[in-house]
Amino acid sequence: MTAAMTLPNPETAPAFYAGVPTKRLLAWVVDVILIGVLCVLVLPFTAFTGIFFFPFLMLFVGFFYRWFTIAGGSATWGMRLMAIELRDMDGLRLTSGMAFAHTAGYTISVITAPLQLISIVAMLLTPRGQGLSDMVLGTTAINKPA
Repeated sequence: MTAAMTLPNPETAPAFYAGVPTKRLLAWVVDVILIGVLCVLVLPFTAFTGIFFFPFLMLFVGFFYRWFTIAGGSATWGMRLMAIELRDMDGLRLTSGMAFAHTAGYTISVITAPLQLISIVAMLLTPRGQGLSDMVLGTTAINKPA
C-alpha cells in the first residue's frame, strides 16, 4: 500500500480481511500473556505489593505495552505474530498519537464490559471487522500486506 491509497475495500480485496477477527483474538491472547509476564517481572520493584492490585498493574502495564508497540509498528507483538496490523482511514500505519487514542479506546472498552461486548460483536459483524475504537477513529486491522 502506498501513501495515496485508502483502506482496502472488503468487497474488492477480501484477502486483506480474511480471518482477521480470529487472528485478533489469538493476538489478544498472546498480548495478555506477554503483559502478564511483564507484570510478574515488575512485581519485585513494587516490593511485591503489586500482588494486591495486580489487575490494575495489568491495565497500567498493558496500556504502555499496547501504545508503544502499536506506535512502533502499527501492531502489538501478538498482532505481528498473527501477521496483522492496524491501519488508519488512509491506509497508513498508525502514528504515536493515533496509537495512543486507539489504546485509550481499547482500555475504556476493557474496563466497561458492555462496550467490550459490543466491540467484539462489531468485529464479527462489520465488513472490515472493526471494533468500537476502530469505528470511532476510522482504523481497522488488516492482514499484513506482502
